[in-house]
Amino acid sequence: MTKVFIDGKAGTTGLKIFDRLSERADIELLTLPEELRKDIAARKEMLNTADIAFLCLPDAAAREAVSLIENPNTVVIDTSTAHRTNPDWAYGFPELSAEFAEKVRTSKRIAVPGCHASGFIALVYPLISKGIVPAEVLLNCFSLTGYSGGGKQMIADYDDEDRSFELDSPRQYALAQMHKHLPEMCAITGAKSAPCFCPVVGDFYSGMQVTVPVHKSQLNSGYSIDSIKNAYKELYTDDMVTYVEPMDESGFVSSNALTGFDNMQITVEGNEDRILLIARYDNLGKGASGAAVECMNIALGIDKTTSLIIKDVK
Repeated sequence: MTKVFIDGKAGTTGLKIFDRLSERADIELLTLPEELRKDIAARKEMLNTADIAFLCLPDAAAREAVSLIENPNTVVIDTSTAHRTNPDWAYGFPELSAEFAEKVRTSKRIAVPGCHASGFIALVYPLISKGIVPAEVLLNCFSLTGYSGGGKQMIADYDDEDRSFELDSPRQYALAQMHKHLPEMCAITGAKSAPCFCPVVGDFYSGMQVTVPVHKSQLNSGYSIDSIKNAYKELYTDDMVTYVEPMDESGFVSSNALTGFDNMQITVEGNEDRILLIARYDNLGKGASGAAVECMNIALGIDKTTSLIIKDVK
């Protein structure tokens, strides 16, 4: 039986991982009493006892946790931003290529992608790697997310019956163009410049829609909207990430259509001149805890969708 410890179980992502694993017969969940949850010695013991250690912590605390691990056999799956651009860590998006999948399978250190970054990378990585757009391309990215992505405090703010009226409408944030997901968006896709990134939080619990607009002039010579569609169709063929056509519901694309599910939809809209690349998923699923559990399953050598909830989008 695989021993699993979730360091940071009290947070939104940690709780979701705990819930997903608590019913599994092949997993023994190691836990600490509440009074020892932040005790370094107690955490160190658990981290070194575990076969799999999930880190659901702020960046600094995640780095500290890694420094506590002396057991060479412990597989660390970090959901923070701390190690996503570290080349010594596997980047936990196995659908991008056989190389990404193999590194997740064999590595003792796995970084779970950021929620916004997951959609952008799923859309842009194939285009740069196949030469459809140049690495020097200057892109924009718009992302609409449910408020659960902001963690416990934001959830409490939105769920408060006496909340401020400003929360009734979508709110754009990260206005200084310094969002913490930008480094991995560049590092993993190979883009030379960060996109102009516009994240927006809306008054719905979970769900995410990431859109990257591309003008025909941004494509390399000889490529078209059909080249993009074919690239996605060839790459995204399993249950976790799937190309679908069409995605819309009577002309609208709902950001929360995959709430409660762990897979991702990819589609292409627009026309030959102005192309819309769209990824839709749950920020708590493929954008967080679902992706983390998927990485664990791959590391264990079992079906990567084990204990995940997949919506049939084919």
